[in-house]
Amino acid sequence: MTALSLRPQLLAARILIVDDVESNVMFLQALLEMNGFSNLQCLTDSREVIPAVQREEADIILLDLMMPHLSGFEVMEALHEVLPSSTFLPILVLTADMTQETKQKALASGAMDFLTKPLEVTEVLQRTQNLLHTRFLHKQQQAHSQHLEDLVKKRTQVLAETITALERANQEILMRLAKVAEYRDDTSGEHTQRVGKLAYHCAKVLGKDENYCLRLEQAARLHDIGKIGIADSILQKPGSLSPEEMALMHKHCEIGAHLLEDSQLEVLKLARSIALNHHERWDGKGYPQSLKQDEIPLEGRIVAVADVYDALTHSKPYRRAWTIEEARVLIRRESGCYFDPTVVEAFFAVLETQHGALEASA
Repeated sequence: MTALSLRPQLLAARILIVDDVESNVMFLQALLEMNGFSNLQCLTDSREVIPAVQREEADIILLDLMMPHLSGFEVMEALHEVLPSSTFLPILVLTADMTQETKQKALASGAMDFLTKPLEVTEVLQRTQNLLHTRFLHKQQQAHSQHLEDLVKKRTQVLAETITALERANQEILMRLAKVAEYRDDTSGEHTQRVGKLAYHCAKVLGKDENYCLRLEQAARLHDIGKIGIADSILQKPGSLSPEEMALMHKHCEIGAHLLEDSQLEVLKLARSIALNHHERWDGKGYPQSLKQDEIPLEGRIVAVADVYDALTHSKPYRRAWTIEEARVLIRRESGCYFDPTVVEAFFAVLETQHGALEASA
Protein backbone atom coordinates (compact mmCIF):
# COMPACT_ATOMS: atom_id res chain seq x y z
CA MET A 1 0.00 0.00 0.00
CA THR A 2 1.54 3.28 -1.07
CA ALA A 3 1.55 6.53 0.88
CA LEU A 4 -0.77 7.97 -1.78
CA SER A 5 -3.33 5.17 -1.46
CA LEU A 6 -3.18 5.47 2.32
CA ARG A 7 -3.84 9.23 2.34
CA PRO A 8 -7.68 9.10 2.66
CA GLN A 9 -7.32 6.64 5.55
CA LEU A 10 -4.68 8.82 7.20
CA LEU A 11 -6.85 11.93 7.01
CA ALA A 12 -9.80 10.04 8.54
CA ALA A 13 -7.68 8.69 11.39
CA ARG A 14 -8.94 9.31 14.92
CA ILE A 15 -6.36 11.55 16.59
CA LEU A 16 -6.50 12.15 20.34
CA ILE A 17 -4.72 15.32 21.55
CA VAL A 18 -3.96 15.47 25.29
CA ASP A 19 -2.36 18.55 26.86
CA ASP A 20 -3.40 20.50 29.94
CA VAL A 21 -2.41 23.80 28.26
CA GLU A 22 -5.37 24.84 26.14
CA SER A 23 -3.29 26.98 23.78
CA ASN A 24 -1.17 23.94 22.88
CA VAL A 25 -4.31 21.92 22.17
CA MET A 26 -5.76 24.70 20.02
CA PHE A 27 -2.50 24.99 18.05
CA LEU A 28 -2.39 21.26 17.30
CA GLN A 29 -6.07 21.12 16.45
CA ALA A 30 -5.84 24.04 14.04
CA LEU A 31 -2.68 22.68 12.41
CA LEU A 32 -4.09 19.21 11.83
CA GLU A 33 -7.46 20.50 10.59
CA MET A 34 -5.74 22.87 8.15
CA ASN A 35 -3.92 19.86 6.71
CA GLY A 36 -7.05 17.77 6.17
CA PHE A 37 -7.36 15.75 9.40
CA SER A 38 -11.00 15.78 10.46
CA ASN A 39 -11.46 13.21 13.22
CA LEU A 40 -9.90 14.93 16.23
CA GLN A 41 -10.66 14.73 19.94
CA CYS A 42 -8.99 17.21 22.28
CA LEU A 43 -8.59 16.75 26.03
CA THR A 44 -7.09 19.05 28.64
CA ASP A 45 -7.81 16.68 31.55
CA SER A 46 -5.61 13.59 31.42
CA ARG A 47 -8.10 11.64 33.55
CA GLU A 48 -10.45 11.52 30.55
CA VAL A 49 -7.99 9.68 28.28
CA ILE A 50 -8.73 6.11 29.35
CA PRO A 51 -12.55 6.45 29.13
CA ALA A 52 -12.17 8.15 25.73
CA VAL A 53 -9.99 5.34 24.35
CA GLN A 54 -12.30 2.68 25.77
CA ARG A 55 -15.29 4.32 24.06
CA GLU A 56 -13.55 4.50 20.69
CA GLU A 57 -10.03 3.30 20.01
CA ALA A 58 -7.73 6.05 18.81
CA ASP A 59 -5.31 5.66 15.89
CA ILE A 60 -2.70 7.88 17.52
CA ILE A 61 -2.34 9.88 20.74
CA LEU A 62 -0.43 13.17 20.93
CA LEU A 63 0.36 13.15 24.64
CA ASP A 64 1.88 15.79 26.89
CA LEU A 65 4.10 14.42 29.67
CA MET A 66 3.87 17.04 32.41
CA MET A 67 0.20 17.35 33.42
CA PRO A 68 -1.76 17.57 36.67
CA HIS A 69 -3.89 14.66 37.88
CA LEU A 70 -2.23 12.03 35.65
CA SER A 71 1.16 12.58 34.01
CA GLY A 72 1.79 11.32 30.50
CA PHE A 73 3.79 8.45 32.03
CA GLU A 74 0.81 7.43 34.17
CA VAL A 75 -1.54 7.65 31.19
CA MET A 76 0.70 5.30 29.19
CA GLU A 77 0.87 2.84 32.08
CA ALA A 78 -2.92 2.90 32.39
CA LEU A 79 -3.32 2.34 28.63
CA HIS A 80 -1.02 -0.67 28.84
CA GLU A 81 -3.30 -2.17 31.51
CA VAL A 82 -6.63 -1.63 29.72
CA LEU A 83 -5.75 -2.29 26.08
CA PRO A 84 -5.27 -5.81 24.66
CA SER A 85 -1.62 -6.81 24.24
CA SER A 86 -2.12 -7.03 20.46
CA THR A 87 -3.15 -3.35 20.21
CA PHE A 88 -0.71 -1.21 18.24
CA LEU A 89 -1.46 2.35 19.35
CA PRO A 90 1.26 4.90 18.45
CA ILE A 91 1.91 7.51 21.14
CA LEU A 92 3.65 10.74 20.14
CA VAL A 93 4.99 12.44 23.25
CA LEU A 94 4.93 16.24 23.57
CA THR A 95 7.55 17.56 25.95
CA ALA A 96 9.98 20.36 26.64
CA ASP A 97 12.11 17.95 28.70
CA MET A 98 14.36 16.05 26.29
CA THR A 99 16.83 14.73 28.85
CA GLN A 100 18.06 11.20 28.30
CA GLU A 101 16.34 10.00 31.46
CA THR A 102 12.97 11.35 30.35
CA LYS A 103 13.31 9.89 26.83
CA GLN A 104 14.26 6.47 28.15
CA LYS A 105 11.39 6.48 30.65
CA ALA A 106 8.91 7.56 27.94
CA LEU A 107 10.08 4.82 25.55
CA ALA A 108 9.83 2.23 28.32
CA SER A 109 6.29 3.44 29.10
CA GLY A 110 5.11 3.02 25.50
CA ALA A 111 6.03 6.18 23.59
CA MET A 112 7.11 5.70 19.98
CA ASP A 113 8.32 9.18 19.13
CA PHE A 114 8.88 12.65 20.56
CA LEU A 115 7.95 16.22 19.69
CA THR A 116 9.96 18.92 21.42
CA LYS A 117 8.20 22.04 22.66
CA PRO A 118 7.88 24.64 21.31
CA LEU A 119 6.26 22.60 18.55
CA GLU A 120 7.36 23.03 14.94
CA VAL A 121 4.72 22.73 12.19
CA THR A 122 6.56 20.48 9.73
CA GLU A 123 7.80 18.19 12.49
CA VAL A 124 4.29 17.74 13.93
CA LEU A 125 2.84 16.77 10.55
CA GLN A 126 5.72 14.51 9.57
CA ARG A 127 5.86 12.57 12.83
CA THR A 128 2.07 12.21 12.97
CA GLN A 129 1.86 10.95 9.38
CA ASN A 130 4.77 8.51 9.84
CA LEU A 131 3.23 6.93 12.92
CA LEU A 132 -0.24 6.77 11.37
CA HIS A 133 1.24 5.10 8.29
CA THR A 134 2.83 2.46 10.50
CA ARG A 135 -0.42 2.05 12.47
CA PHE A 136 -2.45 1.28 9.35
CA LEU A 137 0.16 -1.06 7.89
CA HIS A 138 0.09 -2.96 11.19
CA LYS A 139 -3.72 -3.12 11.12
CA GLN A 140 -3.60 -4.35 7.53
CA GLN A 141 -1.19 -7.09 8.53
CA GLN A 142 -3.44 -8.09 11.43
CA ALA A 143 -6.48 -8.14 9.15
CA HIS A 144 -4.67 -10.29 6.59
CA SER A 145 -3.52 -12.74 9.23
CA GLN A 146 -6.91 -12.95 10.96
CA HIS A 147 -8.79 -13.39 7.70
CA LEU A 148 -6.53 -16.17 6.52
CA GLU A 149 -6.49 -17.86 9.92
CA ASP A 150 -10.30 -17.94 9.81
CA LEU A 151 -10.12 -19.57 6.39
CA VAL A 152 -7.85 -22.25 7.80
CA LYS A 153 -10.38 -23.09 10.52
CA LYS A 154 -13.34 -23.21 8.11
CA ARG A 155 -11.70 -24.96 5.20
CA THR A 156 -9.43 -27.65 6.55
CA GLN A 157 -9.54 -29.41 3.18
CA VAL A 158 -7.50 -26.59 1.66
CA LEU A 159 -5.18 -26.08 4.64
CA ALA A 160 -1.98 -26.17 2.63
CA GLU A 161 -3.24 -23.61 0.13
CA THR A 162 -4.41 -21.28 2.89
CA ILE A 163 -1.11 -21.43 4.76
CA THR A 164 0.68 -20.58 1.53
CA ALA A 165 -1.57 -17.57 1.05
CA LEU A 166 -0.92 -16.49 4.64
CA GLU A 167 2.82 -16.67 4.07
CA ARG A 168 2.51 -14.62 0.88
CA ALA A 169 0.42 -11.99 2.66
CA ASN A 170 2.93 -11.80 5.50
CA GLN A 171 5.82 -11.53 3.05
CA GLU A 172 4.06 -8.68 1.25
CA ILE A 173 3.42 -6.86 4.52
CA LEU A 174 7.05 -7.32 5.50
CA MET A 175 8.14 -5.91 2.15
CA ARG A 176 5.90 -2.89 2.54
CA LEU A 177 7.03 -2.27 6.13
CA ALA A 178 10.62 -2.46 4.93
CA LYS A 179 9.87 0.13 2.24
CA VAL A 180 8.35 2.45 4.84
CA ALA A 181 11.45 2.10 7.01
CA GLU A 182 13.82 2.74 4.11
CA TYR A 183 11.86 5.43 2.27
CA ARG A 184 13.28 8.44 4.12
CA ASP A 185 16.91 7.24 3.80
CA ASP A 186 16.93 5.29 0.52
CA THR A 187 13.90 5.80 -1.70
CA SER A 188 14.84 2.81 -3.87
CA GLY A 189 14.54 0.42 -0.93
CA GLU A 190 17.39 -1.62 -2.44
CA HIS A 191 19.63 -1.43 0.65
CA THR A 192 17.28 -3.56 2.74
CA GLN A 193 16.93 -6.12 -0.07
CA ARG A 194 20.69 -6.44 -0.42
CA VAL A 195 21.21 -6.76 3.34
CA GLY A 196 18.56 -9.51 3.41
CA LYS A 197 20.28 -11.42 0.60
CA LEU A 198 23.70 -11.11 2.22
CA ALA A 199 22.30 -12.28 5.56
CA TYR A 200 20.66 -15.28 3.85
CA HIS A 201 23.90 -16.42 2.21
CA CYS A 202 25.95 -15.83 5.36
CA ALA A 203 23.57 -17.95 7.44
CA LYS A 204 23.80 -20.73 4.83
CA VAL A 205 27.60 -20.75 5.11
CA LEU A 206 27.21 -20.96 8.88
CA GLY A 207 25.16 -24.14 8.43
CA LYS A 208 21.70 -22.84 9.29
CA ASP A 209 18.71 -24.62 7.74
CA GLU A 210 16.80 -23.21 4.78
CA ASN A 211 13.75 -22.14 6.80
CA TYR A 212 15.90 -20.08 9.15
CA CYS A 213 17.81 -18.54 6.24
CA LEU A 214 14.63 -17.53 4.44
CA ARG A 215 13.14 -16.01 7.60
CA LEU A 216 16.40 -14.19 8.22
CA GLU A 217 16.36 -12.74 4.70
CA GLN A 218 12.86 -11.37 5.24
CA ALA A 219 13.46 -10.19 8.81
CA ALA A 220 16.77 -8.47 7.99
CA ARG A 221 14.92 -6.07 5.71
CA LEU A 222 13.33 -4.53 8.80
CA HIS A 223 16.61 -3.90 10.62
CA ASP A 224 16.26 -0.12 10.42
CA ILE A 225 12.47 0.21 10.76
CA GLY A 226 13.04 2.28 13.91
CA LYS A 227 14.40 5.08 11.72
CA ILE A 228 10.82 6.17 11.02
CA GLY A 229 11.01 7.71 14.49
CA ILE A 230 14.16 9.72 13.74
CA ALA A 231 13.90 13.30 12.47
CA ASP A 232 14.99 14.01 8.88
CA SER A 233 17.30 16.72 10.21
CA ILE A 234 19.34 13.93 11.82
CA LEU A 235 18.71 11.08 9.38
CA GLN A 236 19.69 13.06 6.27
CA LYS A 237 22.33 15.33 7.78
CA PRO A 238 25.26 15.46 5.32
CA GLY A 239 27.95 16.03 7.95
CA SER A 240 28.88 14.43 11.24
CA LEU A 241 26.26 14.15 13.96
CA SER A 242 26.70 15.94 17.27
CA PRO A 243 26.80 13.77 20.42
CA GLU A 244 23.18 14.71 21.15
CA GLU A 245 22.11 13.85 17.59
CA MET A 246 24.03 10.57 17.72
CA ALA A 247 22.25 9.62 20.96
CA LEU A 248 18.90 10.20 19.25
CA MET A 249 20.00 8.22 16.19
CA HIS A 250 20.95 5.31 18.47
CA LYS A 251 17.33 5.20 19.65
CA HIS A 252 16.23 3.72 16.30
CA CYS A 253 17.18 0.25 17.62
CA GLU A 254 14.81 0.47 20.58
CA ILE A 255 12.10 2.17 18.53
CA GLY A 256 12.28 -0.64 15.95
CA ALA A 257 12.13 -3.31 18.63
CA HIS A 258 9.13 -1.60 20.20
CA LEU A 259 7.31 -1.46 16.85
CA LEU A 260 7.83 -5.20 16.31
CA GLU A 261 7.25 -6.54 19.82
CA ASP A 262 4.51 -8.96 20.88
CA SER A 263 4.06 -10.49 17.41
CA GLN A 264 3.14 -14.18 17.16
CA LEU A 265 4.86 -14.49 13.77
CA GLU A 266 8.30 -16.10 13.92
CA VAL A 267 9.65 -13.83 11.21
CA LEU A 268 8.63 -10.70 13.14
CA LYS A 269 10.12 -12.11 16.35
CA LEU A 270 13.36 -12.53 14.42
CA ALA A 271 13.00 -9.04 12.94
CA ARG A 272 12.58 -7.56 16.43
CA SER A 273 15.80 -9.21 17.58
CA ILE A 274 17.65 -7.86 14.55
CA ALA A 275 16.25 -4.34 14.95
CA LEU A 276 17.36 -4.29 18.59
CA ASN A 277 20.77 -5.95 18.24
CA HIS A 278 22.32 -5.14 14.84
CA HIS A 279 24.43 -2.30 16.34
CA GLU A 280 25.81 -4.35 19.22
CA ARG A 281 29.55 -5.05 18.99
CA TRP A 282 31.54 -8.22 19.60
CA ASP A 283 33.71 -6.32 22.13
CA GLY A 284 30.68 -5.04 24.08
CA LYS A 285 31.05 -1.41 23.03
CA GLY A 286 27.93 -1.26 20.88
CA TYR A 287 24.37 -0.17 21.62
CA PRO A 288 21.69 -0.16 22.95
CA GLN A 289 22.51 -2.84 25.57
CA SER A 290 26.32 -3.17 25.34
CA LEU A 291 26.03 -6.92 24.75
CA LYS A 292 29.21 -8.78 23.84
CA GLN A 293 30.21 -11.92 21.97
CA ASP A 294 27.63 -14.73 22.21
CA GLU A 295 25.31 -12.54 24.29
CA ILE A 296 24.41 -10.97 20.95
CA PRO A 297 21.91 -13.15 19.05
CA LEU A 298 23.36 -14.69 15.89
CA GLU A 299 20.93 -12.83 13.65
CA GLY A 300 22.16 -9.50 15.05
CA ARG A 301 25.80 -10.47 14.46
CA ILE A 302 25.10 -11.52 10.86
CA VAL A 303 23.13 -8.39 9.95
CA ALA A 304 25.75 -6.16 11.58
CA VAL A 305 28.32 -7.28 9.00
CA ALA A 306 25.90 -7.26 6.05
CA ASP A 307 24.57 -3.80 6.93
CA VAL A 308 28.00 -2.19 7.28
CA TYR A 309 29.31 -3.82 4.11
CA ASP A 310 26.36 -2.73 1.99
CA ALA A 311 26.34 0.80 3.43
CA LEU A 312 30.05 1.22 2.65
CA THR A 313 29.90 -0.14 -0.90
CA HIS A 314 27.01 2.06 -2.03
CA SER A 315 27.24 5.80 -2.36
CA LYS A 316 25.38 8.42 -0.35
CA PRO A 317 24.81 12.06 -1.31
CA TYR A 318 27.59 13.05 1.09
CA ARG A 319 30.24 10.36 0.31
CA ARG A 320 31.47 8.06 -2.43
CA ALA A 321 30.99 4.31 -2.37
CA TRP A 322 33.93 2.26 -1.14
CA THR A 323 35.34 -0.50 -3.31
CA ILE A 324 34.69 -4.08 -2.30
CA GLU A 325 38.35 -4.46 -1.36
CA GLU A 326 38.27 -1.33 0.83
CA ALA A 327 35.21 -2.66 2.63
CA ARG A 328 36.89 -6.07 3.07
CA VAL A 329 39.91 -4.42 4.68
CA LEU A 330 37.75 -2.54 7.21
CA ILE A 331 35.66 -5.60 8.08
CA ARG A 332 38.82 -7.69 8.50
CA ARG A 333 40.32 -5.01 10.76
CA GLU A 334 37.16 -4.90 12.90
CA SER A 335 36.91 -8.70 13.23
CA GLY A 336 37.01 -9.48 16.92
CA CYS A 337 36.21 -5.88 17.82
CA TYR A 338 33.05 -4.76 16.03
CA PHE A 339 32.22 -8.10 14.38
CA ASP A 340 32.03 -11.76 15.36
CA PRO A 341 35.16 -13.37 13.80
CA THR A 342 33.24 -16.52 12.83
CA VAL A 343 30.57 -14.47 11.06
CA VAL A 344 33.28 -12.43 9.30
CA GLU A 345 34.87 -15.60 7.89
CA ALA A 346 31.47 -16.82 6.71
CA PHE A 347 30.78 -13.45 5.17
CA PHE A 348 34.09 -13.47 3.27
CA ALA A 349 33.15 -16.89 1.92
CA VAL A 350 29.93 -15.31 0.66
CA LEU A 351 31.92 -12.53 -1.01
CA GLU A 352 34.00 -15.12 -2.82
CA THR A 353 31.01 -17.11 -4.10
CA GLN A 354 28.89 -14.02 -4.88
CA HIS A 355 31.75 -11.84 -6.20
CA GLY A 356 30.30 -11.13 -9.65
CA ALA A 357 26.81 -10.28 -8.43
CA LEU A 358 28.18 -8.06 -5.65
CA GLU A 359 30.44 -6.11 -8.02
CA ALA A 360 27.46 -5.47 -10.30
CA SER A 361 25.37 -4.07 -7.43
CA ALA A 362 28.16 -2.00 -5.89
